[in-house]
Amino acid sequence: MPIGETLAQARHHAGLTVAQVSKRTRIRETIIRKIEADDYSECGGDFYARGHIRAIAKVVGADSEPMIQEYDTQFRAPGAMATVSLEELLAASGPAGQRRPPGLPAVRARVAAAGEPVRRGVTPGVAGGLAASGRRRRRRTVNWAVFVGLALAVVALGFVALHHLAGAPPKPAPAAAGRHAATGHGAGHGRPGPAARTSHPAAASPAPRTTPSATAPATAAHPLSPVRAAAFGPNGGDNPQLAHLILGRGHRAGWHTDWYSSARFGNLYRGTGLLLDMGRPVAVTSARVNLGKVTGASFQLRVGARPAMAGLRPVAHASGAGGVVRLHLARPARGRYVLVWFTRLPTDRSGSFQARVYHVSLKGRP
Repeated sequence: MPIGETLAQARHHAGLTVAQVSKRTRIRETIIRKIEADDYSECGGDFYARGHIRAIAKVVGADSEPMIQEYDTQFRAPGAMATVSLEELLAASGPAGQRRPPGLPAVRARVAAAGEPVRRGVTPGVAGGLAASGRRRRRRTVNWAVFVGLALAVVALGFVALHHLAGAPPKPAPAAAGRHAATGHGAGHGRPGPAARTSHPAAASPAPRTTPSATAPATAAHPLSPVRAAAFGPNGGDNPQLAHLILGRGHRAGWHTDWYSSARFGNLYRGTGLLLDMGRPVAVTSARVNLGKVTGASFQLRVGARPAMAGLRPVAHASGAGGVVRLHLARPARGRYVLVWFTRLPTDRSGSFQARVYHVSLKGRP
């Protein structure tokens, strides 16, 4: 039975939903669904795919070892880049057909059988050259040491790269320095709190502020009500079924992104967000976005005539934000669509990354 079907059946027998498995493993729901369909393209490589299979199998009560063996046989990429241990890396990095040097006890046994005196202090890498000249022994020793040193350096660099890709939580820094924090990828860490009442300063759009004409007084801004809200981003965005909860006066649960392994979306995407359809072209002059109690998010406010990234230009942004963020535009931004686009996620106490939006209100002119 394929790996994905085995995991899916085990999950059904355990009475768990994909969301529950995602919450317990902190693996995105979309990745779990793809693994259950034997699609490992979004896992980030063999190292993570094998880890995901083990984590999911543990939660649903399945034996992961047969599935890991099947994955290695059917899906694992060849070559040194797919190795997951030092032994595999050394074996994959050496010349084809190269034999490992014999162990020291075996060398001594062979030498003793040949009637030669056993010489102690000889390393396994030069055991075959006991009868050779001193210069030859030293050259072989140096060559073997260079090979081992290079192999260890490759392993160290590989694990540093994997640690970076896994998304170690960023060190805390002052909000004024532009740091953004986040919650986590997967589900359910930290229950959504009530709407925050504190405001957070946000950086205005870099566009220069215009001065109203003395002969044409500025028109007062009025509340603008979106007719619908939708998730926006790769693969249809995050949690599209929750997007409508930010309309009207908002909802206690609000909308939230998926859980991610780093503030930069686990290096999977450049961003994710919410798209508001105003129903007709409007001129937006200000926005109020309630992010809840967690601070550290970075997002852009984008406005345009088309529901596509290319047609939505950034008009304001906020960094290291939390609570109620008020954005005042330097000049009215005209368009039918308004996008709240997160470029960095905040982190919670568990080191997971996720952003929440409880309500978005806009002001301007039709």
